[in-house]
Amino acid sequence: MSKPTKSQEDFLEALLMLEQSEQPLETTRVAKMLSISKPAVHQMGHELINRGWITRKDYGDMKLTDEGRRIAESVLERHHVLKHFLLSLGVGEEIAEHDCCLMEHIVSEETFLAIKKLMEQSQS
Repeated sequence: MSKPTKSQEDFLEALLMLEQSEQPLETTRVAKMLSISKPAVHQMGHELINRGWITRKDYGDMKLTDEGRRIAESVLERHHVLKHFLLSLGVGEEIAEHDCCLMEHIVSEETFLAIKKLMEQSQS
């Protein structure tokens, strides 16, 4: 199966973040969080259901599958590590948040692991 798109990764990450904050994984919340329309949430929901990354009952909340959760956790980890890295370089909070949201989707695994290792070493 092909790699998820940036939009798909953002959607899965948003669902995980809502879940972790114990909020319902409902269309309105996801739309607001991602600044997209409710119809766009429905369309993306169908794409992710077809890929086996979420489930949803008719007119109910969405739920991450094991594979969807794995993808979301990977993206969220990249987000946290990259943001921390940018902040450690002296990048401002708002810019670091914006930039890490872009970087988390395109940085290679090798580069990400090197940054993660560097950040772990700086904390010890």
